[in-house]
Amino acid sequence: MPNESTDPAPRRLFFDSHMHTPLCKHAEGHPAEYAAQGWNAGLRGIIMTCHSPMPDGFSHRVRMDPAEFEDYVGLVAEGASQAPDGFEVRLGLESDYFPGMEGWLSDLHRRADFHYILGSVHWHIPEYLDAFWTGDVLGFRQQYFWHLAESAESGLFDCLSHPDLIKNAAPDEWDFEEMRPVIIESLDRIAKTGVAMELNTSGLYKARPEMNPGPQMLALMAERDIPVVIGSDSHTPRRVGDLFLAALGSLETAGYDTVSFFENRKRRDLPIDTVRESLMAFDTQFA
Repeated sequence: MPNESTDPAPRRLFFDSHMHTPLCKHAEGHPAEYAAQGWNAGLRGIIMTCHSPMPDGFSHRVRMDPAEFEDYVGLVAEGASQAPDGFEVRLGLESDYFPGMEGWLSDLHRRADFHYILGSVHWHIPEYLDAFWTGDVLGFRQQYFWHLAESAESGLFDCLSHPDLIKNAAPDEWDFEEMRPVIIESLDRIAKTGVAMELNTSGLYKARPEMNPGPQMLALMAERDIPVVIGSDSHTPRRVGDLFLAALGSLETAGYDTVSFFENRKRRDLPIDTVRESLMAFDTQFA
């Protein structure tokens, strides 16, 4: 008789850890729709990370209002109740790091049982530009990476999202080698904190079309053993799980053999090969 395989049946293992809801005023779709797409993409679950509320009208055009916070928590719970059997919809948040807002965020992060908190430096919002743009492109980019390091050192976040987003400011003039020294300085500081960093697949649709971070920065992160979480940054359900196999390949090329996600604010690491096999076993495009 032929030998029967003793390998366990494939299981759904991985999460898409970055996506939004209409409460941020620039996304569409109910969390249940994001969950349905995540199921089709071969994922175990998704983590909703809509843009956090901020005080005093700060960046109010691209985030939920403070009064809508409980609506957000309820919306994610509703999505979980409507998800396919066995599929997880977890509560997370994408919070802006901005000097002086640390106390507000610390209080906000205690208001719900979050699985995951993403920290972001959004250089393009009016308040950031008003505070830090002086007309000096190089200085502005340096300030961005210093703020990225400060966000890790604040202790507020589990992971830093789209960490080279600044390359989309004057993208035709972006020169990684020019920025290498300040990026290394920033990554050295981040590595000491244990905070993870995101590989954001939506970067391929931005002004400078490569994932955030790009391959050179990702390799520097690997040299410093900085853990990486993959996120699609979906603002529409169809992008859940988008380009995850390509992202896994980019991680391997950079020198990684594991990839991470978060549960109850604790990092979980999985072998890249195992995650790839799981996605390919269940993703409907490979069926």
